[in-house]
Amino acid sequence: MKLFIKFDFNTICKKVLETKLEELNIKYKILAFGEVELLEKITPEAQNQLYNSLNEYGIEVVENQKSILVQKIKDAIIDMVFNEDSEVNVKSSVYLSERLGHSYGYLSNLFSEVTYTSIENFIIIQKIEYTKQLLLTTDLSLTEIAFKLNYSSVAHLSTQFKNATGITPSAFQRIILKRRTISQQKN
Repeated sequence: MKLFIKFDFNTICKKVLETKLEELNIKYKILAFGEVELLEKITPEAQNQLYNSLNEYGIEVVENQKSILVQKIKDAIIDMVFNEDSEVNVKSSVYLSERLGHSYGYLSNLFSEVTYTSIENFIIIQKIEYTKQLLLTTDLSLTEIAFKLNYSSVAHLSTQFKNATGITPSAFQRIILKRRTISQQKN
């Protein structure tokens, strides 16, 4: 039997953080996605233990100021793309500048310097990942997904999807449908 699972990265990450911090008896306060305030000083041993236990889940503590701001940019983009509650209708450059309190030019240059890719490419990758998730877990049409992700047209979404994955969204849907059919026939 195969299970198809839908999950929320933010919730998973928050739960892992809470669990690991509580296991180590560290008093904390979660300020925002990707931001935790430790409410008391911890020993270097406890700090290493925390970092190592978080690394097991692919969670890395960022300590360099440039890397911290880049992580905040990534978190803001992920929140902008994946957030079901908010319909962000402003340009991503305006959204990031207002949210992070820096000019978009500065954020863009810093992001490229640290990650070797552009903010625009990162946004496209996140949108394509979300599109795949929506195609897998909902009955939304491609038109509805394009509207939800603020694409100017379905053709624009389809072009970016194909450039990123090598296949069209329709081909992706057919492959998923075929795999599900084969899986159901086996069971």
